[in-house]
Amino acid sequence: MEKTITLAHYYTTPEVQALADKVGDSLELSLFAKNSDADRIVFAGVRFMAETAKIINPNAEVILPDAGSTCSLVEQTNILELDRWVFAHQLMSDRPSVHVSYINSSAEHKAISDWIVTSANVEEIVTMLMKQGKRVLFSPDRNMGAYLAYQHPEWFEDNPHPTFGQPFKYWSAVCEVHDKFKTEELDIEWTKWTDGRKWLIAHPESPLPVLKRADMVGSTSKMLRWIQAFEGSVGTIYVATEEGLLFNMKQLRPDLDIRQAPIYTGCQCNSCPFMKLNDVQKVLMAKSGVGTKIDYLSTELMDKARVPIERMLNFKG
Repeated sequence: MEKTITLAHYYTTPEVQALADKVGDSLELSLFAKNSDADRIVFAGVRFMAETAKIINPNAEVILPDAGSTCSLVEQTNILELDRWVFAHQLMSDRPSVHVSYINSSAEHKAISDWIVTSANVEEIVTMLMKQGKRVLFSPDRNMGAYLAYQHPEWFEDNPHPTFGQPFKYWSAVCEVHDKFKTEELDIEWTKWTDGRKWLIAHPESPLPVLKRADMVGSTSKMLRWIQAFEGSVGTIYVATEEGLLFNMKQLRPDLDIRQAPIYTGCQCNSCPFMKLNDVQKVLMAKSGVGTKIDYLSTELMDKARVPIERMLNFKG
């Protein structure tokens, strides 16, 4: 009998998550699929996630419930321009260069990468490469790249040239959801009365001024662990990430006052429009085999994209 599993990202609605065999972040879901030996994988997320699942599970049928479920990090990255950018900086460098890409990228993007990283392991992997004397070209997330550079000023201490010799460079795309968070709106929120202290936790796709202000910066899984283990005094926890994750946080700790960070005065309503295209009806149709099938990736492309993914999976920090 054909085995079908349904995966849902944290940013989908509670109703869609209720239909899933597994809820998690993109890499966690793809690895779950790999270990399940499923014949059909319904991926309620965005296209790059379904592509990653297909790359890791090439023999499975992978279905995306809605064809429009894309990602701004993908849409803002022209692969030809990125390839030229990497090549140009490799030519300008006096040291070996490594192209490190965030997993929130297309299959074509992964195929021209040396390493794939997640928000949970990016700092560890990039630090390892820097210690090896490599020049790291990081794509596509500008905010994540800026935060890495801010955390590690020592990477630039021996910089021989203000542009060409920089040992760490990053691309210019952003997540349109996380990029909306602003310190000015946090300043306004911090003047309002709440019962106790205010905390801020943030995903590293958020702008650098927001990340500098945060009590904790981390991946979706790290934020969930932080909430679960929270032992602070009475207060309010503001979260700079997509609103869907707050549902999971409140399930873990219904006793806490957890609110999304504002994007403009009075608005705690920042959601990913692409994730929300995954509705219950489309997911149910995908479970029966109706939807966007990830069958357009060539074997050659998947083989190339799998190399940097497996390099990450085999990394022992």
